[in-house]
Amino acid sequence: MMPPKKLKFAIFGNIYQAKKSASIQKVLSFLSEKKAKVSIDRDFFEFLTRDLHLEVNADHVFDGDDFEADFVISMGGDGTFLKAASRVGDKGCPIVGINMGRLGFLADVGPAEIEHSLAAIYRDDYKVEEHSLISVDTQGGNRLLGCPNALNDIAVLKRDNASMISIRTSINGEHLVTYQADGLIVSTPTGSTAYSLSNGGPIIAPLSGVMCLTPVAPHSLNVRPIVVPDDVVITVSVESRSHNFLVAIDGRSEKCGEETMLTIRKAPYRVKIIKRHNQKYFLTLREKMMWGADTR
Repeated sequence: MMPPKKLKFAIFGNIYQAKKSASIQKVLSFLSEKKAKVSIDRDFFEFLTRDLHLEVNADHVFDGDDFEADFVISMGGDGTFLKAASRVGDKGCPIVGINMGRLGFLADVGPAEIEHSLAAIYRDDYKVEEHSLISVDTQGGNRLLGCPNALNDIAVLKRDNASMISIRTSINGEHLVTYQADGLIVSTPTGSTAYSLSNGGPIIAPLSGVMCLTPVAPHSLNVRPIVVPDDVVITVSVESRSHNFLVAIDGRSEKCGEETMLTIRKAPYRVKIIKRHNQKYFLTLREKMMWGADTR
């Protein structure tokens, strides 16, 4: 009989869901039985031990991206998954998303499916989807301090106390349009069901090889979202009465002066997401969007 695999797992988690601690206990118990090597993000570890008073046997408590793993476990919702993906970066570790709340597109393993999904990893009974990211670079003005890569979207937005902004946008050097709007969202197919969708953008199936530009509250009814191939280079410059604007990368925002030009393109690596063989995107879409549900 073959000895069990010695796998290394890194765990990230939502530190605001105290009522869902049973899920992390399931994960840790399963990995302990398998004698897996477990590393836990420091903030999550302190939340579990200090706030929830759980006994957590971890081989390594890490900060930032200082970890080695065969697999990454994200415990929370899609927001937690996005943060985990940014920390994984180009390590290439496949990520499994365990959702401790409502059904998610990225974190799509429910609490009742934890043991089954982790056991499937040990059986090699899973598939890996490679999702593209987009990256933003700045020229002139401000340099971005955080990770420049987004799995969902990069948004150019007015500041709270500002009126609309003018966003001059070009595709491969060709002028597209100058948006008069509250902002502009550039999303991946993965992010099409997030901020872009709430602003009237289309739902795009994963792995479609495109990006979508969706204006936020445009001041013209003629301006509509546009889908472009993901090998183009998008350049953006902004004019604002307040002389600055925000750049939000998967929801994490930084302030930029209006002299800052942005270049958005596909990132040089992809995020690997673990999916069960029986996990169907369109089934998740129907359930999440409640298509066909009688809400009377």
